[in-house]
Amino acid sequence: MTEQKQSTGTEHTATPSDGVLVTDHGRTSIADTVVAKIAGIATREVSGVHDLGGGAARVVGAVRDRIPGSSSNMSQGVAVEVGERQTAIDIDLVTEYGVSIADLAAGVRSNVTSSVERMTGLEVTEVNISVHDVYLPGQDDDAEPRESRVE
Repeated sequence: MTEQKQSTGTEHTATPSDGVLVTDHGRTSIADTVVAKIAGIATREVSGVHDLGGGAARVVGAVRDRIPGSSSNMSQGVAVEVGERQTAIDIDLVTEYGVSIADLAAGVRSNVTSSVERMTGLEVTEVNISVHDVYLPGQDDDAEPRESRVE
């Protein structure tokens, strides 16, 4: 005789690895900053990404990085919208010269999606990428303040 299981009326019981954030036993909330930090780190892992952020945010980040004891903001250049089960991510970045922007965007999108979904259990609905600049080798040398000559 086979044993039949009766339905207990529960929709789904979460196991630690199945990514379900809402169960009969409680709810897990993930802050926007957590998703932004994961997305920022995953973006920096992709070859061809020089930096994150655009315009003023990059300048502020560069100044912050030069202050002894300060830490880098891993979520700089990343904006997220987190819902109960899904998230959307916007990334502003600077690419290295010579890199195919289309290939870079596809690589970033893939790495960010897999990292965020694996670590949070949230479904990534979209990853929008804005390329704000192209980094040229030796460009940082020009950013150093030049000494002014007083005669």
